[in-house]
Amino acid sequence: MSGSRKQAPTTATKRLKQDYLRIRKDPVPYVCAEPLASNILEWHYVVRGPEKTPYEGGLYHGKLLFPREFPFKPPSIYMITPNGRFKCNTRLCLSISDFHPDTWNPAWSVSTILTGLLSFMVERGPTLGSLETSDSTRRQLALQSGAYNIRDKVFCELFPNLVEEIRKEAESTAVDRKSGVGVCVSNGFVGSSHDPAARGPADPADQMAGEGGVNQHAGILGGAFANLVVIVGFAAFAYTVKYILRSITQE
Repeated sequence: MSGSRKQAPTTATKRLKQDYLRIRKDPVPYVCAEPLASNILEWHYVVRGPEKTPYEGGLYHGKLLFPREFPFKPPSIYMITPNGRFKCNTRLCLSISDFHPDTWNPAWSVSTILTGLLSFMVERGPTLGSLETSDSTRRQLALQSGAYNIRDKVFCELFPNLVEEIRKEAESTAVDRKSGVGVCVSNGFVGSSHDPAARGPADPADQMAGEGGVNQHAGILGGAFANLVVIVGFAAFAYTVKYILRSITQE
């Protein structure tokens, strides 16, 4: 009986199958989507954060819940992955969602819905279900999105290629950390841990030791020069005495 409850009406099924074939043939930039095998009325999508946005590098999992009356009524839209733009697991109020059935156009497809969602995500306009967070927070969430997603069973089942991508990235990061290659923050300076110039300013003790060595070297040179002056002065004095004694003897 549970299977019969998930059975979608012929019109909705036919339309969603057409949309699926269309989105496979002509993918939406930065977005991929898959319906559940057990229920074509529930689709899951992943938005890849566009370049030069606070979401760059992030993978944002969400879902679309289509009504049985689709395409004559719009779907509910949810975001599952923490992102800093939308609340998680909350119906989003967008012009393409079930919050605005009066503005819905039956000609709009799944691709249209996902394109509109991505467009609104990278904007800053507030709406019911949106959040106000800093760009730095959104960048941090982008870095954490992969680790969050692979704990989601549905995500792993529907997007195995992305799961493999996330795991490879995690392994690469772990290797870099183990070998010491990567970003090193020391004394307020940022750079490679293998770059001596990026390890921050020298330790004060090292600076004092270096300065002491220079001073010691200068002291040795100064002492040698002083000794040389004394020797030259003594030689000149001896020569003068010898000259005076010779003059007295001749007289």
